[in-house]
Amino acid sequence: MKIDIHTHCKWSKLSELSPQYLQDMLDAAGEHLDVLALTEHFNTVNFDSIYDCLDEIAVYEAGHYRYKELMILPGIEVDVAEGAHIVVIGELAAIRTVSQALNPYRAGAAYIGLAQLLALSEELDCVAIGAHPFREENSLYQISGDLLRRLDALDLNGRDLYKYGLQMEERVQQLAEQLKLPVIAGSDTHHLAQYGCVYNTFTEQVTSAAELRQALRSRSFYYSIAADLPAKVQLAEQEQKKIKQAGSYTAAGKTTAVS
Repeated sequence: MKIDIHTHCKWSKLSELSPQYLQDMLDAAGEHLDVLALTEHFNTVNFDSIYDCLDEIAVYEAGHYRYKELMILPGIEVDVAEGAHIVVIGELAAIRTVSQALNPYRAGAAYIGLAQLLALSEELDCVAIGAHPFREENSLYQISGDLLRRLDALDLNGRDLYKYGLQMEERVQQLAEQLKLPVIAGSDTHHLAQYGCVYNTFTEQVTSAAELRQALRSRSFYYSIAADLPAKVQLAEQEQKKIKQAGSYTAAGKTTAVS
C-alpha cells in the first residue's frame, strides 16, 4: 500500500474550503496513492467544513473515508506552544473532538502545550507525528526528548527536502535514532502537483489509525523519495501562489472564488 501521511486540501488556510479543489486534490491523489492522511491546519478557516464536505462526497467506515478507490484517514495539523507542528491522525470522531478542544487556541494568541496535546491524542487513541522537525520556523528538535519520545514517528517532509536539500533526510534520521522513533514520509502538499514527491510503502494493511500505529511500531514500511521531487514541489508552489494571487481556483471550466 502506498500512503502519504501529511497532506492538505486548501491552497491557503486563510480561505474557505473549495469543494471543487478538495475533489480535484483527491482525484489526483488517487493516481499516486492507496491511502492518504488528510491533515489540514487546525487554525484554518472553518476547519470542520472539511469533514462536513467529505461526509457528502465519500463514505466513512472502519476508520477511513473511501472516495472512489482512495482511502482517507482523518487528521489535523496542530501548532503547539513550543513552536512545533504535530500531525494527529485518528478516527473521525476523535479528530472532531481534537478540533473542538482546540477552539480556545484558534485565535493564535497562545497555542496548546505539547504535553497537553499528546495527552489528548493518547486518550483518543490517535497517532501523533512530529512534523518537519528541522524547519526553521516550526522546528521541534529542541523540545525535551522525554516529550518527543511520546510521539509515534517523525515526518520526513517533502517541502523540507526541496527547501533544504536531501541532507535533511540524514538530519531527521539522526534525531529519530536518538529518540528511537520511526521516520515516515509526508508530502505536505497544498497542490495536486506535489503528490508522489515522497510516499511510504506498507507491507501490512493500513486503513485506520490503529493499523497505522501498529505498522509504525513494527516498522513494516519503507519510504521513497521521488527523483523528480524538486520539480514536483516547485511546480506545486508556483501553482499555489498563482491561485492565491488570482483569488480563485479554476478547474474544468469551474471557478471558485477565495473568500
